[in-house]
Amino acid sequence: MEIIERSNVSRVLERLLGGSHMRIMAINGPRHLGKTTIALQLRRRLIESKTSCWYLPMDKFNSHESDWHEIRSEYASQRDGAIHDNRDDDGQHCSTSNITGAGAPPNGQVLVEVWERARRESLKSERGLVLIIDEIQIIPRWSNIVKGLWDADRRNGYQLRVVVIGSPPWRLMIGQNESLAGRFDFHRVTHWSLPEMTQAFGLTVEEYMFFGGYPGPFCRDSEGITLRPWRDHILTAILTHVTKRDIMGLTRFHNPVVIRQLIDLSLRYSGNFIYYKKLLEKLPEAGDVTTLVDYLYLLSNANLIVTLDNYSRDPLRRKKSPQKLYALNTALMTATSGYTFQEARADRSFWERIVKSAVGAHLYNTRGTVTRIHYWQRDSGKYYVDFVISRGPHLVGVEVKSGNKRASQGLSEFKARYKNARVMEVGPGVNAVSFNDFFSLTTDEWIEGKSVKS
Repeated sequence: MEIIERSNVSRVLERLLGGSHMRIMAINGPRHLGKTTIALQLRRRLIESKTSCWYLPMDKFNSHESDWHEIRSEYASQRDGAIHDNRDDDGQHCSTSNITGAGAPPNGQVLVEVWERARRESLKSERGLVLIIDEIQIIPRWSNIVKGLWDADRRNGYQLRVVVIGSPPWRLMIGQNESLAGRFDFHRVTHWSLPEMTQAFGLTVEEYMFFGGYPGPFCRDSEGITLRPWRDHILTAILTHVTKRDIMGLTRFHNPVVIRQLIDLSLRYSGNFIYYKKLLEKLPEAGDVTTLVDYLYLLSNANLIVTLDNYSRDPLRRKKSPQKLYALNTALMTATSGYTFQEARADRSFWERIVKSAVGAHLYNTRGTVTRIHYWQRDSGKYYVDFVISRGPHLVGVEVKSGNKRASQGLSEFKARYKNARVMEVGPGVNAVSFNDFFSLTTDEWIEGKSVKS
């Protein structure tokens, strides 16, 4: 695999070295997208710019790619110098710190001590210091601790800039109702794009739609990519970890079995309408529709699936229409399906769902903060558009073509009802945007009418 420096590195670096940026940079995104690699590349770039930087992964005290050894060395020196002040009644040394990383996992005390040492280090340079804390969610009540430390930094004028990184989504890490507004500047790491997957692994656009945007273990032979290591990676490192560590480990709900069953059903029906009463018939242990809605919202927060509303300028009308369900990465669909790449291509119905799910996932994952994704349906399904992108006055209808069949009347009717809208077809055809071009630009770039550079 070619080592790729994703655009996230340059964007975060620009904010950190901008001078006036002193809020905590919070980097988050789905598991196994290379956030730790981004952190290490960021550390290297900062050191090259003569800016002091500590990278401290809270889950790896003994990592060779971290700066824990410097923290431990400083602590050991200070401890030895003050040993006579730290003896108990029997004359034995009493360590009041867990900074060495031995034994128990890190706790709030470790976080406070690390932060205080970083403060002192930041005073030694005009550029201050950047403290990168990876897997911050391991620390219990980390957000309350960090907010208090940051507030103290602002009052005392420390030149300490902090980057925190977490794998679970922030809403699961800090709780649904807690706000970090004003102190945190959020930076989202998305699934890998087609150009990145092509550059790193040589994937074609069809392979990208099947294998998705996870940079997993890809091995090629004469028949193509070997499925077993890739499939095992998706099922264990991603689905199992998200379910057990992120959802079950950070939230409370009545029936964990229902969550896993709901994940399986959601991936199986990606691209279809969701009717909650029928879904409840398949999952009677959920109890009621309200519980199912809550669980689907939980899966959306965990970056697994999303439900889309029918587009309307009337919010009440949106709520009366059924929602559509989409997986946020097609790898989750194909890894659990049992299909090979060739078998998936041969099953036209299945492949059509893969293609539309890939387009929907790309639109949702690469959208801006205020950009919304919907579908559109009128007159009992007579007129239908796969996706609608809306942002302020901008409106774009998107029709997905998985074959050479003619487009439906949906786009024409959508354009007739919304005069300010633009429409586009994605897929094969003379007037359509090719899949290669479509996956090369973000949702907001399509809104703004940008084109792929030749």
